[in-house]
Amino acid sequence: MSYQLELRHFIYFLAVAEELHFRKAAEKLFISQPGLSRQIKQMETILEVKLFQRTKKIVQLTAAGAYLKGEVEFLLNHLTLTQKQIKLIDQGNFGEIRIGFLGSAMQNVIPELLLRLKSKFPDIKTSLEELSNNAQISALLSDRLDIGFVRLARVPKGLQRKEVFTDTFSLVLPKHHLLGTDSFKGIHQLKKEEFILFSQDYSPLYYDTVMSICEDSGFSPKVSHKSVHAQTIFKLVENNLGIAIVPTSLQYGFQMDVKFIELKQISQRAILSLVWKEDNRNPALNHCIDLLLNA
Repeated sequence: MSYQLELRHFIYFLAVAEELHFRKAAEKLFISQPGLSRQIKQMETILEVKLFQRTKKIVQLTAAGAYLKGEVEFLLNHLTLTQKQIKLIDQGNFGEIRIGFLGSAMQNVIPELLLRLKSKFPDIKTSLEELSNNAQISALLSDRLDIGFVRLARVPKGLQRKEVFTDTFSLVLPKHHLLGTDSFKGIHQLKKEEFILFSQDYSPLYYDTVMSICEDSGFSPKVSHKSVHAQTIFKLVENNLGIAIVPTSLQYGFQMDVKFIELKQISQRAILSLVWKEDNRNPALNHCIDLLLNA
């Protein structure tokens, strides 16, 4: 008997590839474990490759299985997007743009983009998700986002990057810190302080840039805490648990007992870039990019 690949095969395969456990995958899919095993075996027969290495204790993807997992994630994500876009178009709308962003982008770039989109293309829907740099890149490559706002110097092949906003850095101090705007001469005055930074995993370019700011002043900062949220960083500073250096635009929208000193004289800048996938076929994408790059 000859079989053909069907959508269910890909759904079943992805569940096993994510869980690496047939019983857990079967429970997730609400089917029996023997039935799931038969479907995977059938898929391997059709493809004439082994997708999993199985023993009594572990399930592992083969090289072919690992490659297929990435492709299936893309295909299923794109299918979900296509179904969503079809419904929007049928309702008379132009489609949806899925936007990933770092928190600092919400202070200026994204609100301005949303206002311009609403004004010029009111039928384009938008969805927003705050994600780290790496999570945005992964989502763009797997077709789960249309555009991202990141702080990266380079992006993987297949993605485009354009700088859209350049910001200065500011020092964040507790409200009653002895150092103020009038007495501040340089970061070297704070070399004995403990620093609170955004996590290196969350934004490696930011982390390296802050390190270079301190190193240019002759010291390596003592890092006491790391976080992925500006509000957490400001709260730690407010409670005298350290000081921070952040993009200047992050000071807006927070009401805390901290003060900011803009570092205008240093050469380092916080660069926010727009990133998108070259072969993204979302019909609304080009309108969004044009608004950002030709503002």
